[in-house]
Amino acid sequence: MLTVDQREQIRRAYYVEGKSIRQIARDGRRDRRTVRKALRDAGPPRYTLREPRARPVLAPYVGQIDAWLEADLTSPPKQRHTARRIYERLVEEHGFKGGESTVRRYVREHRPTPRQAFIPLAYEPGEDAQCDFGEGWIVLGGRQVLAQILCLRLCYSRMPFVIAFPHQKQEAFLEGMQRAFQFLGGVPARVWYDRLAQAVKRSLVGQRPQEREAFVAFRSHYLFEGVFCTAGEAHEKGLIENLVGYMRRHFLVPLPAVDSFDELNAQLAARCLAEAERMLRGAKGTIGEMWQEEKSRLRPLPARSFPCCRTLPVKPNQLSLVTFETNRYSVPVEHTLHMLYLRAYVDKVEISDGIGLVATHKRSYAREQDVLDLWHYLPLLKERPGALDHAKPFKEWARPEAFNRYLEALRRRLPPRTATLRFLEVLEMARSRSLSDMATALDSATATGSLSPDTVSYFLRDAATDRWPVAPVLASAPACPEVQPRDLSQYSLLVRR
Repeated sequence: MLTVDQREQIRRAYYVEGKSIRQIARDGRRDRRTVRKALRDAGPPRYTLREPRARPVLAPYVGQIDAWLEADLTSPPKQRHTARRIYERLVEEHGFKGGESTVRRYVREHRPTPRQAFIPLAYEPGEDAQCDFGEGWIVLGGRQVLAQILCLRLCYSRMPFVIAFPHQKQEAFLEGMQRAFQFLGGVPARVWYDRLAQAVKRSLVGQRPQEREAFVAFRSHYLFEGVFCTAGEAHEKGLIENLVGYMRRHFLVPLPAVDSFDELNAQLAARCLAEAERMLRGAKGTIGEMWQEEKSRLRPLPARSFPCCRTLPVKPNQLSLVTFETNRYSVPVEHTLHMLYLRAYVDKVEISDGIGLVATHKRSYAREQDVLDLWHYLPLLKERPGALDHAKPFKEWARPEAFNRYLEALRRRLPPRTATLRFLEVLEMARSRSLSDMATALDSATATGSLSPDTVSYFLRDAATDRWPVAPVLASAPACPEVQPRDLSQYSLLVRR
């Protein structure tokens, strides 16, 4: 086999010095076929396998391996045979005695690999964005949990937006999109998606996906077009696929330790803004500079936000509770057994009667929980004061200790029913005042020994100040006039008569 230097000598002799192939072969004592081969190719010599390698151990199983690899072409991409799985099946099902490396080498050389080629794409400012969900582990309140992270990216400037949620439900999808538009300063003309269940309720091959009503209403509100990629063709939105992986490697390493999703999302927003300083390969400016250019081409945000929630009818039971996702939420007792409407947002639950809002709760993501509001049951407690000590809404109500001291003082002085009714009058005041102001007023009333609700109301007027309130009679009374001296002898004249 010729070396690179020998090939060069032959090619120079033929092309530069003008020697014939016969003369070059004779001078170098080589075969003329070797000379012709050197003239055809100046590259280094390559080893060519003339016959397939013998595989005495694997040969009886090659047909079975090829059959499995062929069947994989119609199986889901994430559920196809790996080389290790093929080796395990050969051992378990066919008694294969060879090594795993032998199987790996054969699979690597014979697995069907369709040729993939892609076209470079260029985007206009404000025209396109891509959106998708990803996942990432975080430490939330000291416990490791899997967060669902919505990512959106402008295609022209490559400006990203990332926000985390506890789930991928439709309300999280819509709110994440809305927050993205607010963060980016406008709405792109088109947004590209996978065929997300949050946006699509039916998708048939060769047909446009059937979109969900809430998503259509959201699109109509923000006036953008939704474009859905071909199923299984993730490369159609490669920018967002890259962002999901980049976010997981750079934003979530090391695992962020936070106490709430709000805290995490503030960190993620800061990381997105820091991306504005990056210069991407082939770009004419930084991400931030191109983002500022793109902002003027985005569609303006509507004057009002879209209600990003799920709405469903509910009917309270006899405990004034409505059920949503295994959890129960209280409503005022006057709405018991009436048909109501529940709106589920990512962070809260609102309940209305179709005219106005009747209850608002923080949304619970636990299971089989009762989320209660004491004020919803206050009218019923006034009718049945004996139930106060065992009433679940009262027992679970987080209150300052001053309320308990005041109630104990009332019960030491008054009959139980009367004491409870007085206490419920005071609770009515707490509906419109802060608990810290109420605690100050209750401690002041308890200290003076005057426990009536009027006394608490009097101290509540000045609870926001750090001074003891002055009694209104003393505060408004005029100064006493000076007493003039009198001649009392005049009264003696009257006695004599």
